[in-house]
Amino acid sequence: MDIIYEKSTSKDFTSAIEKLKSTLSDAGFGVLWEMNFKETLQAKGQDFDKNFVVLEVCNAAKAKGVLDRKIEAGYMLPCKMAIYEKDGQVRMGMIKPETLIGLMGDDSLKDMAKEVGATLQGSIDQAV
Repeated sequence: MDIIYEKSTSKDFTSAIEKLKSTLSDAGFGVLWEMNFKETLQAKGQDFDKNFVVLEVCNAAKAKGVLDRKIEAGYMLPCKMAIYEKDGQVRMGMIKPETLIGLMGDDSLKDMAKEVGATLQGSIDQAV
């Protein structure tokens, strides 16, 4: 099962983050929270030198629609996207929303999850 959608980009790490934020905004998704693991772990005394940022993103109307149908789906919200460096490449990706929602066993959410997934994948594709 392929649960991750990921692309590599030739952009530098900071530019990749900014471009992804821009394409997400254009698609109606806001960044609610951003965590820089490198900075956070180093501040806690951990020797971690890899660039790795997580964005929590949300489209309010889509989130409301999911929560209205099944409140427990809130455990999976907001959607998380990651930008990181590995083997000299900058990568960006996410766990596919339809895979996460599928774990709940509620078919009524599948179409919405596929729509959200397609939008987020499109944002990644445009950002690379």
